[in-house]
Amino acid sequence: MTLEELARSGRAPQLPLHLDIAGGLELQGLLRVLPGQRYVGVALWQGRKVLAKILVGRKAERHFQRELEGVRALQGQGLDTPGLLAEGRLAGRGGWLLFDYLDAAESLWDAWRRVERDSPLSAEQQGVLAEALVAIARLHLAGLVQEDLHLDNLLRQDGRLYLIDGGGIRAESPGTVLSRDKVLANLGVFFAQLPATLDPFIEELLVHYLLVNGEHALPLEALQKEIARVRRWRLGDYMKKIARDCSLFSVVRGAFGLQAARRDCLAELAPLLRDPDRALAAGRSLKQGATATVAEVDSGARQVLVKRYNIKGPLHWLTRFWRPSRAWHSWREGNRLAFLGIATPRPLAVIERRFLWLRGRAYLITEYLSGHDIIARFRPYLDDPDGAGMPPESELVALDQLFAALIRERISHGDFKGYNLFWQDGRWTLIDLDAVQQHRSERSFARAYARDRARFLRNWPAESALYQMLDRRLPKDSFKPDA
Repeated sequence: MTLEELARSGRAPQLPLHLDIAGGLELQGLLRVLPGQRYVGVALWQGRKVLAKILVGRKAERHFQRELEGVRALQGQGLDTPGLLAEGRLAGRGGWLLFDYLDAAESLWDAWRRVERDSPLSAEQQGVLAEALVAIARLHLAGLVQEDLHLDNLLRQDGRLYLIDGGGIRAESPGTVLSRDKVLANLGVFFAQLPATLDPFIEELLVHYLLVNGEHALPLEALQKEIARVRRWRLGDYMKKIARDCSLFSVVRGAFGLQAARRDCLAELAPLLRDPDRALAAGRSLKQGATATVAEVDSGARQVLVKRYNIKGPLHWLTRFWRPSRAWHSWREGNRLAFLGIATPRPLAVIERRFLWLRGRAYLITEYLSGHDIIARFRPYLDDPDGAGMPPESELVALDQLFAALIRERISHGDFKGYNLFWQDGRWTLIDLDAVQQHRSERSFARAYARDRARFLRNWPAESALYQMLDRRLPKDSFKPDA
């Protein structure tokens, strides 16, 4: 296969494939694909396993040059990075870079995933983040910056940490420490990707960086502002991705329908997406309502929840056809909550039926929750005649954490019935997101939060010890109207 043919092969070319570059290269597996532009994967070259970055399309020349310059900058400053074995380009057609393949290497992102559910800044979490901050400090000390800074670009093998992705490396002044403004901006990118629950520990984490690169004083307030700015940008960027075809999501829209799905679930959900009504009929019915039909469905790989938003009749349709469906709203807000680290069933797909762009029935597909709602979970403590028994402290702390996250992100639920809060995997998980909203102002959020808090407490009799304990525990006056 030629580079021109690879550029036309789309997102999933047939593997293995043989490329007539570098004296012959067999691409055996793909790790990342940007269709028509970039193919990164494991390959066989001259009898050895390599990591191949193959750049095609009209932007190939620029991307090739950036990658090569970044790799050479890392090597020139003596920083650990996989060895560049071969590189080349064909004018107007593309280029390639072949690297040592790090067998049994683990990204720090994978290491973080194992400990991310620990209590904030556990010893294990601190160990992973300390490794990352030491590597970043060494990079900055050498006058370099990784613009695409995240834990997946740091690989650990046999106790050594390797910097990868030369395309994101920029050299401000090689060999001379990076300027303070660039340091703050780059650290802002790094910390913005960590859970907000770690914000109180940023100063403690910075010690690992400063022990390696103490050339600049790093004002905590300035860093926090940069983190907040990057977080706003990242959330906005992610919310755009859920509505367009990209590496994370498959989105198809037209005059007669819209379908969006997580790309990693597309093959699994294909039969269900083709005929969601049939899947609903075959599944275990959970709700048969006029406005919504809900069922637990076997997707083949796992149990999923399918919710159909019904149109009751012509008058109901007139109120719905011109605005985003409730399924789309739940898809959007479910992805928002998940991105912000607030537990909710993972949104897998959404479908809107349309006729000449006018919306009709809609479907939402999410992971299925098998836990207990908070009404059932707390019932034994409500029925205690002496009021002596109280829910486990771990569950109350998890409730504190949920309310703190909602307050931090200015998110209201809109229907805080106990049946919409499930206990699973040591966390309280929000469901039924039809009315969820992220508020722009403290004033509007304060009003919505007061309604949410009052509705949540109404799950139990006001005279019960459980109600009174929760009333004392949940924040009341945490908001001040905007001036």
